[in-house]
Amino acid sequence: MDLEEFSRRQFSTGAGEETVRERLKKHILALKDVSPEYAGEFASAVIEEVKNSGGLTGDLFEFAPAGVGMGEFGVGSRGSGDFFAHRQLARIIGKSEVAVGVDEMDDAGAVSADGKYIICTVDGMHSRLSDFPFLAGFHVTRATLRDVYVMGARPVALFSDIHVADDGDVAKIFDYTAGVSVVGELMDVPLITGSTLRIGGDMVLGSRMTGCVGAVGVAEHLTARKQIKPGDVLLMTEGAGGGTIATTAIYSGFPEIVEATINLHFLNACRALLESDVLEKIHAMTDVTNGGLRGDVYEMAETAECRITVVEDDLRSLVQPDVLAMLDRLGIDYLGVSLDALLVVAPADVAPEIRDVVASAGVAMKEIGYVEAGRHESVLVVRGEEQDFSPRFRESAYTPVKKVVDGSTALGRQAEMKEQVRRGADAAIEKKMRLLARLQADQDDDL
Repeated sequence: MDLEEFSRRQFSTGAGEETVRERLKKHILALKDVSPEYAGEFASAVIEEVKNSGGLTGDLFEFAPAGVGMGEFGVGSRGSGDFFAHRQLARIIGKSEVAVGVDEMDDAGAVSADGKYIICTVDGMHSRLSDFPFLAGFHVTRATLRDVYVMGARPVALFSDIHVADDGDVAKIFDYTAGVSVVGELMDVPLITGSTLRIGGDMVLGSRMTGCVGAVGVAEHLTARKQIKPGDVLLMTEGAGGGTIATTAIYSGFPEIVEATINLHFLNACRALLESDVLEKIHAMTDVTNGGLRGDVYEMAETAECRITVVEDDLRSLVQPDVLAMLDRLGIDYLGVSLDALLVVAPADVAPEIRDVVASAGVAMKEIGYVEAGRHESVLVVRGEEQDFSPRFRESAYTPVKKVVDGSTALGRQAEMKEQVRRGADAAIEKKMRLLARLQADQDDDL
């Protein structure tokens, strides 16, 4: 529980200070094994801090609210709402002279250095794996290494950040780090630095954990999405999913399926491609994660400004059978969730060589689609008929709670919410420019 947020909300309803203090005290006693006296002192201190930090004005203390909640807009839920929010982040960051920038919505960014490309990426752990630290660490590390590999880069270092709420057991950070290290050691990529903090310091009670793992890689040939060309074909490997599928299995009553997600097939396939001569013939690679194949192919078509068609004929055969059976039983669209499969885009005449290299790593791969000139869109062909393949506002609802939330999402307000979010980004850009101008003037005065 966020005691600061709770207090602010209570005061906003008109509740008096003593009432808020007693309610806070009650919640503290319910969550922490402390004396009533300590809980009362803690509640008073929280209220003092809330009062002192309230009502502050100016650029350093205020932001212009969008009036749209993160969950309501689907941020983090890997659908069209999330993609829209990320494009606003790219606007705020702005254009820069880099090899691959944030505006290209690729798996990682890249800069040129000494004739090579330095690739950097970071992935957040799956939020619902908080009570399963090893799984959280394992899957987020595999995810961040995927993002380096698919840029055509050799990963050289990992970094980690882990936050646990005040009542979380210290051993959570150890188990999480063990999960990170297993992947790093097997792929010969060292974990070299990181940070450990509490979520909200003393203000957030409970044991919730969150964190991220990032990676740095080096490449001589980039396989970024912008290099996709008409005439290319799409090749996809088998996939059993990662954090998303593990979460689906755990919270839907299929814990035995988690074992299927513990593998390094994707990374081994990428490593084989990087060590082969065929890498330079590949135009682009990505991992099937962001909103599933629906989300990734849509974003690829937008970035490459092409029409991409996916043919479903062989797609289902590339999903691990037990995982596919679980998704079917739960009524989850397998095309709208993260499968952690490798997607390669290359000229048609190179496809057989790519499949041979991937097969040498013991991983199955099939051709699933093609690229054409034309309208920037993604299309799905099912039994010979074209269907819209655009991502949904949120990715496929893959837990019981997500299904409830999905059913309450105000889809009719999409246009209105997007405009509100855009205005929020505009305000952030304006503030950025104000602060840049002020600090630049200060620097000029110091010269």
